[in-house]
Formats: sequence, structure tokens, C-alpha cells
Amino acid sequence: MKNTTIGNMLGLCGASIPCGFTRAGLPVGLMLYGKPFDEQSVLLTGHAFQTVTDWHLRTPDLSIF
Repeated sequence: MKNTTIGNMLGLCGASIPCGFTRAGLPVGLMLYGKPFDEQSVLLTGHAFQTVTDWHLRTPDLSIF
């Protein structure tokens, strides 16, 4: 994932959380970053997002490929 490069270079912890699909049907991820060694905050934030959405349960329509 080329979009995670800056976080890796800065030593940040991060997670990609499913948050939807493009018009073409491709999955989209929300990048969450936290302070170095603060994985707990990132994971708690991602979990909170997933408890109020169902994007992590949906799958892309593979018939378009």
C-alpha cells in the first residue's frame, strides 16, 4: 500500500479500516495513524468506527472483474 509510506517513514503506527467502495466497485480504506507505540489508540478508534458501520462486513462485487 503506497499510501502508508509516510507513516512508516515517521515511525507512526497505523491501520487501514474498510470504509466503502468507489463507483467502480473497488474497496476504499480509511487510514488511521497514531503516535509511535500507541497502537492501542489506533485499534480502539478503528474498533469504534466498525461498531457504528458495517463496511467491514461487506464484500466487493467480484462479477465486475
